[in-house]
Amino acid sequence: MAGGSGRAAPRIAVLLGGLSAEREVSLSTGRECAKALRVAGFEVVEVDAGRDLPARLHDIQPDICFNALHGRWGEDGCVQGILEWLGIPYTHSGVLASSLAMDKSRAKDAYRAAGLPVVESRIVHRDVVAAGHVLPAPYVVKPNNEGSSVGVYIVRPGQNAPMLSAEMPEMVMVETYAPGRELTVSVLGDRALCVTDIITDGWYDYDAKYAPGGSRHELPAKLPTEITEACLDYALRAHRALGCRGLSRTDFRWDEARGLDGLILLETNTQPGMTPTSLSPEQAAHVGISFPELCRWIVEDASCNR
Repeated sequence: MAGGSGRAAPRIAVLLGGLSAEREVSLSTGRECAKALRVAGFEVVEVDAGRDLPARLHDIQPDICFNALHGRWGEDGCVQGILEWLGIPYTHSGVLASSLAMDKSRAKDAYRAAGLPVVESRIVHRDVVAAGHVLPAPYVVKPNNEGSSVGVYIVRPGQNAPMLSAEMPEMVMVETYAPGRELTVSVLGDRALCVTDIITDGWYDYDAKYAPGGSRHELPAKLPTEITEACLDYALRAHRALGCRGLSRTDFRWDEARGLDGLILLETNTQPGMTPTSLSPEQAAHVGISFPELCRWIVEDASCNR
C-alpha cells in the first residue's frame, strides 16, 4: 500500500493519550500500536491528542490517522468529526457509530431494536440515585458515556443507596445487575473472532482490566456450543446494529443456570484496548493474525466520510 502523497510508505499519525479519564490506557495502546505499525513497514508519528490536534495534523500531513484514543472525545464521535472535517482517513468506527456506542442508553435502544438481550436500565439524576433505590438491588450505577469500568458502583441487596463521587456526571445510568461469567467477542470487519472467558476474583473493574495479574483470559472459552454460537452471532449483530466498522469488541455476562436466557449483552467497545496482550489482539492471534498484521489490517480498513 502506498501513500497518496507519493511517499515510499504511508505516514500514519497514531492518536494517543488525549483528555479523558482513560488517558493512561490510551497511551499504552497507542505506543504498542505505533511499534507494531513500524514493524509492518509504515512511517509512524505518535500524536498526543490535545486541543491543538487540528494544527498538529496540518503540520504532520498524515495519510491516515490510527485512532488509539479511549474514552470521551476519542471514541464518542468528537475526534472522528475533526478527522472528517480535515478529510483524513481514520481507523475504527465513524462519527455516528462511535457516538451511539459510547452512549450506553442509546446503544441499548439499538440492541433492543435488533432483538439482542439487554437488562433493564434508566438514566437518572445523581441526586435521585443517592436518595433511594431506583431499581431493586442488585443493580449497577455508572456513567452513561465512559468506558474501562470508570466510575462503576455495584449496589447489592441490603446495601444503602450509593453516595456517588464528585467525578460522576449529573446524569447516570442505573441498570439491573447481570450475574454470571464475563465473556467477550471481537469483530473484525464482518468476522466474529472467538469468545474469551475473563476470569477474575471479583468484579471486572479498572484494576482487573489493567493491573498485572488482575485477570486471566481463557480462549476459546469453554462453553456449550449453543452459547458460543450465540455470543459470536450477537457480537456481529451488535457491530452491525451500531454501524461499526473495522474492529469492535462486545461484552457479555452469562448466568449458566439459565442457559441461553442467561446470556446478556452489556456493551460494545468501538476502540478496544490494543496492546499485544489485550483481549482483541489475543483473539486475533488465536485465529492466526499477528499483532502487526492486525494493526496493518486496521490501517488498510481506514476510511472517511462515514
